[in-house]
Amino acid sequence: MIEARHLRVLRAVAGTGSFSAAARELGCTQPAVSQQMKALEQSAGTPLLIRTGREMRLTQAGEALVRHAAGILAGLTAAEEEVAAIAGLRAGRVRLVSFPSGSSTLVPTALAAMRAGHPGTRISLVEAEPPRSVEMLREGDCDVALAFRYGGSPAAAAEWEDLVVRPLLTDRLVGLVPEGHRLAGAERVGMAELADEAWIAGCPRCRRHLVEVCEAAGFTPRIDFATDDYPAVVGLVGAGLGVAVLPELAVESVRAKGVSTVSVEPAVEREVVALTLPDLARVPAVAATLAELVRAGAR
Repeated sequence: MIEARHLRVLRAVAGTGSFSAAARELGCTQPAVSQQMKALEQSAGTPLLIRTGREMRLTQAGEALVRHAAGILAGLTAAEEEVAAIAGLRAGRVRLVSFPSGSSTLVPTALAAMRAGHPGTRISLVEAEPPRSVEMLREGDCDVALAFRYGGSPAAAAEWEDLVVRPLLTDRLVGLVPEGHRLAGAERVGMAELADEAWIAGCPRCRRHLVEVCEAAGFTPRIDFATDDYPAVVGLVGAGLGVAVLPELAVESVRAKGVSTVSVEPAVEREVVALTLPDLARVPAVAATLAELVRAGAR
C-alpha cells in the first residue's frame, strides 16, 4: 500500500535531488528518508530512483508517481481541513425530523442557538410523526429525530433500545371543549364525563392512545373528525363540533379561539425525546444539536 507520508518524501527527493537535502527540507534524518524510499519502492514493486553520481534521478515509474502525488496530497490536505472544520463545528450538517408541535416549540429555540454558536453548521428540517420519524432515522434519511411515547410505553421503550435517547420534557395532555360547553371553566374533568361527546382526534398514534384512555375510563369515543393538523383540531372544537385531548405543546403553538382548556383525569402524559444512532451521537454537530434540544426542553 502506498502511503501519503512516502509520497511526501518522494516529492522532496525529486525536488532536491538527494536524500540528505530532502532530509533537511523535511526536518528528519537521511537514514529515515532512505528507509521510507525503500518502503515506497517495495509497495510500488519497481525502482523509483536511480543514483547518478551525487544526485538521485527518477525512473519512469518514479516520474509517474510524482506526477500523481501532487493531486493526491492536495486532495488529502483538503480532506484533512474539511474534517477538521467538521470536528471543530466550523462546518457540517445535521438533518432533523420532528413532529409538528415539536417543530413549532422546541426546534426554533434549539436551531437559533446552533446558528448563533456554530454558524458554519447547516441544519435542515422536515416533519414526520413517529413511528415514521424513527424509521427515517434508521434508514439514514435523517441524523436526529424528535419523537414521543405515552406513559413510558414498554413497546416504545423496546422500539428505541438500539438508539441513543435524550429526554427533552414531559408533555401533559389537556382537554379542549367549546367555550359554551357545560364543562368549560371546570377545574378538572374526568374522562368518563366526556363519554357522550363527539370527539376530534389527532395523529394516528395520538388517536390510538385516545381510544385506549377512553376505554380505560369505561367507554369507546365516538370520533367524528380526525386530522393530523393541530390548528384544525382546535378550530373544529372552537366551532362546537366536538371535544379533544391535545398535548400542551400542541396547544401552545396554536391560537385557540372559542376554546376552553381543562385538566383531565386521570392525568395523561407523553415523554418527548430526541433520538439518534450511537455512531451519529459522536459526530460533533449532531452532539451539539442534541445538547441544544435538551436545553430548549428544559426552558
